[in-house]
Amino acid sequence: MTSRHLDARDVESFREKGYLFPLEAMARGEAEALRRAIERRLDDARDVPDIVQYTFNVPHLVIPQIHALARDSRVLDPVESIMGGDLLLWNAGFFIKEPLTGDYVGWHQDLRYWGLDDESRELTAWVAIGDVTGAGGAMKFIPGSHRHGIVAHRDTWLEANQLSRGQELAVEVDESEAVRVELRAGQMSLHHGSLYHASGANRTESRRIGLALRFVTPQMRQVVGAVDYATLVRGRDRHGHFRPEPEPAFDLEPSRLAAIDGMLRDKNAFFYAGAEERAPSLGNRRIRASRN
Repeated sequence: MTSRHLDARDVESFREKGYLFPLEAMARGEAEALRRAIERRLDDARDVPDIVQYTFNVPHLVIPQIHALARDSRVLDPVESIMGGDLLLWNAGFFIKEPLTGDYVGWHQDLRYWGLDDESRELTAWVAIGDVTGAGGAMKFIPGSHRHGIVAHRDTWLEANQLSRGQELAVEVDESEAVRVELRAGQMSLHHGSLYHASGANRTESRRIGLALRFVTPQMRQVVGAVDYATLVRGRDRHGHFRPEPEPAFDLEPSRLAAIDGMLRDKNAFFYAGAEERAPSLGNRRIRASRN
């Protein structure tokens, strides 16, 4: 299989700017097939209690194509080029914006909320499951902002903000510096967990689906929660700081879903502390927001 490792220029660009795009994660046809699989799983909400929660919070444990994508060399080779050969998948989740809606994501830094101890040992691969344009609510990055360290945020509680408490940076952001991350279906971007980023509303007539795959190195620790989970996807884990995630439940087996429930309870105890408790539904973005 052809290597997708980055060259030295791309690695240096990521370190300087805090992001890199576009990269090819899969062919357009694969992305279209994955979109159909995701939407079929969302349709299961009619028959399976809390399936939307599982789909948003642990898609790699209920959708086999995402389980495979998180281990695909087209995703992992670029990540390895930046992070090294030992990689854990710490989290996967969707950002879905329905057509012609005002939902947005305010300017924020991911690592402000995750309880992880080292900014240099995490990055997010964001995969476009369908074309993502400026009108469709593409992400925006502020180049080099990851070098500012973690800065103050405030809770706005604005309903349209997809983050759990409407979190936004409490520092001024110069929008004129923002780079818009437009991607074709199957392309991905990489971004540093301390990078200032946001995304606008979806003004198109097509649902916008983005898949975020968060990778950490095994040296990373969870320092806020009592316990955390991750899955080894490449190399070796010589540290054991994270519990292994439960087995996938692709057929929605009750015993496997129960194990996933236990993991989510452990995580939610600190990820969603202070956020409003609301029942999962397609219209409720809050079930996944503390991760983004």
